Order: sequence, then C-alpha cells, then structure tokens
Amino acid sequence: MDPQPLRYRSAAGRWVLLATVLGSSLAFIDATVVTIALPAIGRELGAGAAGLQWTVNGYALSLASLILLGGSLSDRFGRRRLFLAGIAWFAVASLLCGLAPSIELLVAARVLQGVGGALLTPGALAILEASFAAEDRARAIGAWSGLGGIGGALGPFLGGWLVETGSWRYIFLINLPVAAIVLWVTARHVPESRNPAAARTFDIAGLITGVIGLGGLTYGFTAWPENGPADPVVLISLTVGVLGMAAFVVAERRSRNPLLPLTIFRTRAFTGANVVTFLVYAANGGVFLLVVVNLQVVAGFSPLASGIALLPVTALMLLLSARAGALGQRIGPRLPMSAGPLICAAALIWLAMVGAGASYLTDVLPPVILFGLGLALLVAPLTATALGALDDSYAGIASGVNNAVARVAGLLAVAVLPLAAGLGGGDLTDPAVLSPVYRTTMLLCAALMTAGSILAWLLIPARLPTRTPQPAFCDTCAPPLRPADIPPTDRSAQ
Repeated sequence: MDPQPLRYRSAAGRWVLLATVLGSSLAFIDATVVTIALPAIGRELGAGAAGLQWTVNGYALSLASLILLGGSLSDRFGRRRLFLAGIAWFAVASLLCGLAPSIELLVAARVLQGVGGALLTPGALAILEASFAAEDRARAIGAWSGLGGIGGALGPFLGGWLVETGSWRYIFLINLPVAAIVLWVTARHVPESRNPAAARTFDIAGLITGVIGLGGLTYGFTAWPENGPADPVVLISLTVGVLGMAAFVVAERRSRNPLLPLTIFRTRAFTGANVVTFLVYAANGGVFLLVVVNLQVVAGFSPLASGIALLPVTALMLLLSARAGALGQRIGPRLPMSAGPLICAAALIWLAMVGAGASYLTDVLPPVILFGLGLALLVAPLTATALGALDDSYAGIASGVNNAVARVAGLLAVAVLPLAAGLGGGDLTDPAVLSPVYRTTMLLCAALMTAGSILAWLLIPARLPTRTPQPAFCDTCAPPLRPADIPPTDRSAQ
C-alpha cells in the first residue's frame, strides 16, 4: 500500500524535515565555509592564489552545472534514492577533501563534492513537496528555509573554530558523522516518490548542452569580478554559456524525453515564481556581498562585529518562515510575495545610508530587522509556489530549475552590480571608493526587489489551483505509467 502524505506536526513529518534540513545544510555550508580555511590551506599545501581560488570555484562550478540533472534524475528514478546517493557521494568527496595531500587533489575532491551537492540539493525540496499533505507543504518548506538558514549562519563560526583549534581538514571531515545521521534517518523514515510517467531513457543531448550552458555561465560570472568583463576567459566562458543554453533549449524542444520539459514554463505561476526568484536573489547577492564589507571598511566595524551584523536576518527566518509559509497557504501566495520584496526594498534604501561612524544599534540593526522581516515573509511562499505550481510529479525538476535560477542570479549580481554602481577598477578596501559604490548598489538592489514585487503581483495567482493528486508514491523499480493511467491535472494556472 502506498504511504499516506505526511502531516507537518506528525513524528514522521519531523523526521523527514530533519533529514532534508541536515542534508541541505551540508551543501549550503560547504559552499561558503571553505573560504575561512583558505589561508591555512595555502600554508600547509603550498598553494598559490589560483589553486585556492579553484578550491572555491570548483565546487560552485560542478554544483551549478549539474543541479538541473539532479532534479530530473530524482523525478525519474526516485527522490529518496537520489538524495541518499547525493549524501553518500558528498560524504566520500568530503573524506577525500580532508585527506588531500596536494592542492590539485583538493580541487578535484571539491569538484566531486559539487556533484554530490547537485544530486542532494533539489532532492531535498522535492522530498518535502512529494511527502507532505498539500495543506502542510508551505509550512514545511518555510521550516526548511528557516532551519537551513541557521545552518548557514553557524557554519562560518564552526569552521573558524575548527581551523583555529585543530586543522582545516576538520571542516570537511565533520561532514562524515552528519552525513551518516542523514543516511540513517532518510533510509528509515523518508518515503520514496518519483514521477511514475517519467521515461527511463536518458536525454544525452540535453545533459551535455545543459552542463555546457550552466557551466559556462557559472565560470564566466565567477571569474568576472576578479578579471573584469573584458577578460578573454570571461568573454569566452559567457559566450559558451549562452550558446550552450540556446543549444539546450533546441535539444529539449526536439527530445521525446527531455531532461527539462519546456512545457512546464507554460504554467504562468511557475514561470512567474522563477522570474521573481531571479530578481530577489540577484538583490540578495549584492546585499550579502557588500553590507559586511561596508561595515568594516567604511563604518569601521571589527571583522567579528560586521560578520554577526546580519544574524538577525537568520533569526527572523528561523522564527517566521514556517508561519509565513502557512500564511501563504491560507491567503494565497500573491500578497506575501508582493509585500515581502517591498519591505526588503525599504530596508535596503535605509541600509544605503549606513556610512562612516554608523552605530549598530541605531543605524544598522533597524534596517537589518526590516530586511529580515521582508525575507521571512517572501521566501517560503516563493519556494512553495515554484514547486506547487506544477504537478507533484515534477517536484524534482521544479526544485532544480528554481535552485539553478537562484544560483545564476547570485553569481550575476556579484559580477555586475559593483560595476553598475561605478566601481570600475577601484579598490573595495578604500573607504572613499567603496562608500558611493555601496550606496548605489543598495539602491540598485532595492530597485530589483521592487521589480520583483510588481512582477509577483502581475504573474502570481491569488491562489494556486487544487490539483488532482498524482500517484507519486510508488515502486521506483516499476516501469513508467502510460499517459492513460495518470489522472488529469488542473490546468487553470496555465
């Protein structure tokens, strides 16, 4: 007998939430915490700047390039199965990172870590979407967002402590016991699900062109801030990325069993949610890049004080995300997805005024709290809409698309926003140069948030339609269902 959808407050639901939060946190934390260990890595392995840069970029490149593949595979072969495979892969790669005797092997292991992250990241959200009852999904996704933010905030502190008291290798080796817990909880408590109509044949052309496209864009945007937009490597990478994505669209239109069914973009709410995601996460990329730097360089805060300045955002996400998800479920996603970015925009205009001699309590904390309230109101309904706009059978690919859009937006923002604000070849460590760049960047980010609010109001329905449940819980070894075996779906959101 197929398992029943889980309720948010049930013991089984909490186990599923624990597994997905811990698993996702592994990938989130390792995307950033390694930067704390770079000086120690360089000293021990004798690595130069290029090797250390690739220690960071190698992970980001493979993760972003393959995240669509991870989402598609989870729909085809089972979300729990791919999540377990991703966690196990990530753990083995973490062990290789911790034991790496040279910078070359460390970079290779980091690339493998990114592959594991690409398998587990979309699977976590897809599991939540497929496992919970429809009325509890938004609350579960909100709780996942808030708890995941805690992991992301604690990661740098934990990483710094491990590097100072032990070795940089511990920031990778500590993943092993966490991965073991996730594997045990997932195998024991997480139900399996997949798209029962998905073909088992593989879209090779879509895979190759998708990896080339996302890989080219990721590498180009990653190299842009350091090398500049006129650098041949940046230009070639971005050109390859654009051409690769164009070829990907052509391949998917022609494929009988596409990696990414383009028909999903006919659903207005799904497309709208991803457009809003792009704008909001581009703004977030600029905020989290420059606020902390501005507090140190211009306002004169210590590294520790500037590092914890944005912690109220994480605390508010933890406290309010699940409630915001439930609110979006009750009143519909349009209002919170429109109001949240507007609140963030007001906070960023306020933050733009933070300059020399600023006080944390009077000048920084109030707009940071306002920004956290806006994000808490926005993120859970946004993510729930990106997944809930499509049938449950597409939960994996919907999560993969939304994750890919968010990552590309963040990379683009880090590359482009400082240039758009007039940085040019200036130095971010010079207060006279940084101050006007910071102010303009915050205003640009506020404009992006405002645009996201307007588009959410125009593109997101007042309520998502109630869909006929798909038989998503199934034997993953069974053949795909015939179209005639699948109940019709509600197309009213299209």
